[in-house]
Amino acid sequence: MERIEKTGFGEMKLIQDPEDFCYGIDAVILADFSNSICPDAETIVDLGTGNGIIPLILSHKNRKASITGIELQAKPAEMARRSIEMNGLQNRLSIKQGDIAEPEVYSGMYADMVTCNPPYFSKGGGIPNEKRAKFIARHETTAVFEDFAKAAATLLNGKGDFFIVHRPSRLVDIFYYCRKYKLEPKTIRFVAPKEGCNPNIVLIHCTANGGKELKFRQTLFVYNQDGSYTDEIHQIYERKSEQCHINLQI
Repeated sequence: MERIEKTGFGEMKLIQDPEDFCYGIDAVILADFSNSICPDAETIVDLGTGNGIIPLILSHKNRKASITGIELQAKPAEMARRSIEMNGLQNRLSIKQGDIAEPEVYSGMYADMVTCNPPYFSKGGGIPNEKRAKFIARHETTAVFEDFAKAAATLLNGKGDFFIVHRPSRLVDIFYYCRKYKLEPKTIRFVAPKEGCNPNIVLIHCTANGGKELKFRQTLFVYNQDGSYTDEIHQIYERKSEQCHINLQI
């Protein structure tokens, strides 16, 4: 059943259906990571936008950018459109339904920044989810990571920035396909549950036709040793430690 939720980013609200797929920490930290590096982006495209949470957060952080989300599934795309209308952002945000594995979906579009929270599991990988919407969101079905890299390179047209959130286990694939399409990895940040744990999320920044130099940011920890959220997580969510629930689904 659909519900309207406060995101905590200003007065921004989001329509989502817990029976299908709800956004988690990966979307939030990707929006924060990309905006921290490119706060003045003017034209942004979010590939595989789902219910539109990344465009909505970015519109809060960057009040001048024009942002388009591209989404394969009809229901999340329709919910994203209604969330945009509910927040009065039709003049800056839009949603396009289509499969980014098909180049005609983004033909004629250009951006100076592209974000991407793609399915984490390769075809045949992971444990299938009984809900089709969740399965498509988490597993490569029609589009594989190469399709996302190709779409980003086309949209950037030789100049601009590409931001990805993914699993560390897919790093070799990510770097291979990014370089194949002349998207040079420039910044990487690992995310771990807490100090002493291996990272389970990775944030990557690439530039189109960039030079070969990769910089590492300090690891982002989600929890303190006592199980409370770290100060940086509260800062990213723009919430004080005593404030409402943080969705950490990944």
